[in-house]
Amino acid sequence: MLLTRPSVPADVPAQRQLWQLAFGDDDAYVDNFYSSYYRPERVLVLEEEGQVRSMTAWFDTTFVIPGEGAYRAAYLYAVATHPECRGRGLAGTLLSQADAYFRTLGIAAVTTVPAQPSLHNFFAANGFGECFQHFEGGLSPADLLPSPQSALLCPASPEAYASARESLLAHLPHIAYPQDALRYQAGCCALSGGGLFCAVTSAGPVCLCAEGAGNGTVVLKELLGCPAACHLALADLPRVAPAQHWLVRTSQALEEHSISCSRVQFGMLKWLDSAQKQAWNWSSTGYLGLAFD
Repeated sequence: MLLTRPSVPADVPAQRQLWQLAFGDDDAYVDNFYSSYYRPERVLVLEEEGQVRSMTAWFDTTFVIPGEGAYRAAYLYAVATHPECRGRGLAGTLLSQADAYFRTLGIAAVTTVPAQPSLHNFFAANGFGECFQHFEGGLSPADLLPSPQSALLCPASPEAYASARESLLAHLPHIAYPQDALRYQAGCCALSGGGLFCAVTSAGPVCLCAEGAGNGTVVLKELLGCPAACHLALADLPRVAPAQHWLVRTSQALEEHSISCSRVQFGMLKWLDSAQKQAWNWSSTGYLGLAFD
């Protein structure tokens, strides 16, 4: 018999095994989740004959739609099934039964970022539609302005980053993250020498999240601010997040400042609220930004 339920502390060893089998993350990375964000009710597991076979963590976020409202949204993360049990539809069963659980909590929507392009089809088959986009491009040190004479980018606490982020995204439909989720992200960044940063430039405020990806690459998981301010803040990157190459994700195109970006489909949305599902214009897009990938 299959049973989907909130996890209990005794499930943690099985969860960790699933996580590492599915994603290959090391102990330090997984430890960060369990020390900074985990609570038993924040992980749902699918159990078969007393054994945990599939799991998903979830972040309690808010889908902010300017002029319309703010909706509680569950962001699914680390959706994983044991390799020996794949191909049996267990993840689909987990997602379906998770919807029922989320409805009991008054959650109106579910979001996710597929771990690879092929998984967009899997989530589409389970009721999700394309919704969240960003712009993405690469930078090398030669693309940057000369380093500023004084530091621009300053380390930001999760609280300060959340405040700056919401101010810069106030005009866009977007996912807002609670401070404990940003604390988890800060821990991910710290493992790779990155961090959360804010700046006040002559062109306006900026915030960015930098996380190392190995092989001399740092991912700016989001860069927020007007294009001119972003351009100025990027000049300080070699000091706070040195790299041979930066992959930049931002909420808007930056071509006017010689940063070539392409629009990328990124996150997916499922409305659990039937009225919102009927009313939602699926040709519209939102910004999810930070993804704990």
